[in-house]
Amino acid sequence: MTKPAFLITIDTEGDNLWQNHDRISTENTRFLPRFQTLCEKYACKPVYLTNYEMAVDAQYVEFARDVIARGTGEVGMHLHAWNSPPLTPLTEDDWRHKPYLIEYPADQIRAKVDHMTKLLEDTFQTKMLSHRAGRWAFNEFYASLLLEYGYQVDCSVTPRVNWQYSPGNPQGNGGTDYRHFPSKAYFIDPANIAQPGDSTLLEVPMSIQYKHSALMNAVKQGYDRLRGKKRSPSVHWLRPSGNNLDKMKLVAERSLAQGHDYVEFMLHSSEFMPGGSPTFKTEQDIDALYRDLEQLFAWLQQRTVGMTLAEYYQLKVN
Repeated sequence: MTKPAFLITIDTEGDNLWQNHDRISTENTRFLPRFQTLCEKYACKPVYLTNYEMAVDAQYVEFARDVIARGTGEVGMHLHAWNSPPLTPLTEDDWRHKPYLIEYPADQIRAKVDHMTKLLEDTFQTKMLSHRAGRWAFNEFYASLLLEYGYQVDCSVTPRVNWQYSPGNPQGNGGTDYRHFPSKAYFIDPANIAQPGDSTLLEVPMSIQYKHSALMNAVKQGYDRLRGKKRSPSVHWLRPSGNNLDKMKLVAERSLAQGHDYVEFMLHSSEFMPGGSPTFKTEQDIDALYRDLEQLFAWLQQRTVGMTLAEYYQLKVN
């Protein structure tokens, strides 16, 4: 590559899944064309990692089919286990606990991956190549299924982040601990997804940097242990949170300085809708988000080239 890749990943899912629901709405579909237009202005190609409720939303399907037909983005798979068929309860209230897919029995994990993959491929008439796990929970069995179903790229790894303190099933062990995973893209070892191997599944970890130096992180973690507090190290993501444009640029700068041949951005589709998330509650919040995105994308256009995850994969294998 003459320039590093700029990878935009959108967890494309229902409205405000941070709240407790007994049903899910998909109003945020109506707000995606504005973002797609911005991406095309800066020659970016977003990857819409799509979960069940969006895959059966007619308006979203029409939008995403158009993106695919024009070659201006990609649709991949995203799977929230608690509402993705076939449905078999794991806890006394799956909608409240939102259990991780990796907490389900193996046959149910397989059935859900099978159903979502076939639904997306039938709906969009294209092979699903890219994937992100719901709630970032990934393991070796999950990876083996992605390989079996012909996926080429996973982007579930969040380096430097430990999700074990974020519960799913109250009787479970929380999410995946990514603190010692690589931060650069690598073909995974199916026997140990935390290290490179010779499989055909490319892991593209999120662009995440520590907030503090290694020494300060060690001090903070030691202090937390003394106080009995359990939390993941403090990090910055290439992800808008309101008023964090400079921090996003810093994450990109550090990643590129460390020799990464890509930077990876993420947001949820619902965060483009006023009130669709806890972060962007009003139209003014959304307008501020777009001002930040405009500046970030313009800044990155000078340093990177926009592409989909599938296109990035082809560059890695050729």
